[in-house]
Amino acid sequence: MSSCKLDHPLEDVENKLGSQKEYLPEEIYSGCRTFLKTKPSQLELNELFHLLKKYDLSSEEEQLLRNAKIRELTK
Repeated sequence: MSSCKLDHPLEDVENKLGSQKEYLPEEIYSGCRTFLKTKPSQLELNELFHLLKKYDLSSEEEQLLRNAKIRELTK
């Protein structure tokens, strides 16, 4: 993922998750919803935002890599 100097608030991450819901596997989506209820750190919010960003435009291979990173982050 590209590095970004912007901090993404919880609301932005929730909105990004919602906008990508139809493209995400259900277990990834529900895992993210649960994770966001745990008050993640700003670093974790930023990382999740960038994993979700343009998920729908990513290749299948890239989506699989992102899924693995999301699982690791949200476990």
